[in-house]
Amino acid sequence: MLLRNGGYYMIGLLMIAAVGLTKVATPHVQRVRTGAMIDLKTMIPAQFGEWKEQPELNLMVIDPATQQRINTVYNQTLSRTYINPAGERVMLAIAYGSNQSDDMQVHKPENCYPTQGFQVTGLVKTVMALPNHRMIPVKRMVASHDHRIEPITYWTTVGNEVEVDGLRWKIAQLRYGLTGVIPDGLLFRVSSIDNNVQHAYALQNNFVDELVESLNAKDRNRIIGVKNAS
Repeated sequence: MLLRNGGYYMIGLLMIAAVGLTKVATPHVQRVRTGAMIDLKTMIPAQFGEWKEQPELNLMVIDPATQQRINTVYNQTLSRTYINPAGERVMLAIAYGSNQSDDMQVHKPENCYPTQGFQVTGLVKTVMALPNHRMIPVKRMVASHDHRIEPITYWTTVGNEVEVDGLRWKIAQLRYGLTGVIPDGLLFRVSSIDNNVQHAYALQNNFVDELVESLNAKDRNRIIGVKNAS
């Protein structure tokens, strides 16, 4: 098994070595302190492209206990529902943390939704094509509860890198640690209520494309990173 999965075996060895080295080079400088502070409410426009925030409508379902746990892990959260001229809606949720600790991995959608009574299916890692031919890794899944079908696309950042694979996310976190830096990062999620899963994903692609295009270079790098960790 180790021979057939030599790549993961080597990654495991590197992680063990990295853990040992972090005892020598313990992170002590938070990356967020070396750059401008983030403000999600002002960073993310209420209107861009053909999309406009619909503040009077909240389609997201989240129980108070889950919200409280999220608030203890992340410094800032943003939840909005947007609508386009065709009446199609996309829900946006961003959670930002100045310290990318292991606790952040617990609050990934595939872990959060089941605790709220949703069934998760179709979980897959893929890539999303963004403007300027940029490709970033994302995860997609479908959360269902009674008659509510909610296809979801999300990604996470570690410092200036994008990664959704748990093992590679950990390696990126450790790599920052070896430089004495505690990375910040965020979880970016879009979803829509739609029985047609492929239509939902295409709609989410359009939404993300137009949102990313509307941001200045600095904010864009905060949202989609500068490079992929994998």
